[in-house]
Amino acid sequence: MSIPHSKVYGLIGFPLTHSFSMNYFNNMFESENIDAEYVNFEIPEIGDLMEVVSENPNLAGLNVTIPYKEQVIPYMDEMDEEAALIGAVNVIKLIKGKNGDIKLKGFNSDAMGFQNSIAPLINDKRNRALILGTGGASKAIRRALINLGVEPVYVSRTPSEGQLSYADLTPEIMASHKVIVNCTPLGMYPNVDRCPDIPYELLTPEHLCYDLIYNPDVTTFMRKSRANGAEVKNGLEMLLLQAFESWNIWNL
Repeated sequence: MSIPHSKVYGLIGFPLTHSFSMNYFNNMFESENIDAEYVNFEIPEIGDLMEVVSENPNLAGLNVTIPYKEQVIPYMDEMDEEAALIGAVNVIKLIKGKNGDIKLKGFNSDAMGFQNSIAPLINDKRNRALILGTGGASKAIRRALINLGVEPVYVSRTPSEGQLSYADLTPEIMASHKVIVNCTPLGMYPNVDRCPDIPYELLTPEHLCYDLIYNPDVTTFMRKSRANGAEVKNGLEMLLLQAFESWNIWNL
């Protein structure tokens, strides 16, 4: 029988076939001789979160991925100021009281991870951005871009007021928005042939096309963007940076 670890961390989402977090953290725990374990908790609905908490008494922290970054907020007892401003949570810290009660506090490390990853690639011409998708991850991306002085606008298949549709991506819009960030799951393994429906032929070497997806390494969005001269980057560095920030949050 295996000896239980003193602390358990994990990831909630559905599905979790694309996640690298478990290997990343467990390799870190092993290499640094940390008595902890990281587990994938694939939950079909967000209501299962409290079951995960109750069934794992050594649980100390969770990461949150698609599709629960917004749905998880009502379950938080407390919100970090940045996460509240963003409106999405991807890190949960479990705070245990003296009487044994547990409080859940929500944080967001996506914004910091993305901001530090993209900052070296921002220049004077890249001062406006198109954010493809309006899910939980896109909210952190918007916050990070604003922090960097880049003016963002959402692009959605079903746009709300102040957002663009894909049909709105005219030559003028494409020319004035030199940063394009894919926050949709289009192109993620195993559906690697899919990509957002943007006019790739309007891209130039002045454009930066950043895909939050990291599996595959080069997505169809990146490949088509690069074929038209754009600079491209995937989400692996952001993932590593936000994972490091998650660890800092759990161990504050």
